[in-house]
Amino acid sequence: MGQYYKPCFLDKDKKEVKTWVYSHDYDSGLKLMEHSWFLNEFVGAVESQLIPGGKYHKTPIVWAGDYADEEEGTKINLYDKATDKNKLNPKGTVLDDTYRYIVNHDKKLYVDKTKIANNDGWRIHPLPLLTCEGNGRGGGDYRGEEPIVGSWARDVISVESEMPKDYDEILFTCVE
Repeated sequence: MGQYYKPCFLDKDKKEVKTWVYSHDYDSGLKLMEHSWFLNEFVGAVESQLIPGGKYHKTPIVWAGDYADEEEGTKINLYDKATDKNKLNPKGTVLDDTYRYIVNHDKKLYVDKTKIANNDGWRIHPLPLLTCEGNGRGGGDYRGEEPIVGSWARDVISVESEMPKDYDEILFTCVE
């Protein structure tokens, strides 16, 4: 069976979904590797909320999988907490390199999107893979062995036009 994903902006305690974005609103698939590509309007819409001036700039985010673990003390996971009543449909997108840095403020790390590995013209977008929970449990998930996948889930993330000072750069080398 395939695993479906919802990118969720979280509250400060990183346990409750403030809002989320639905891939079908952008004619994208629900499975992680159906939409995790550069120039994908859905991923661009999520990014638009993380740039300076975006409603969720510097907010904890997770690409919540429906096969991810249940939240402690409950019988549901974050995917299940993302309901129609708190769905967001952002109109803007980030589809160019103006905002080239994905920044993790909890870990003091960043990725330069202009340095992403290119596989025959296709480049995986780092944001969904870095922030996913539940990867590897269903069809359509990323199948590589890179330990970085999911390592930024629930961290405070922003997308910036300038390289952050005093943060370390990591290379995102995932290819399919």
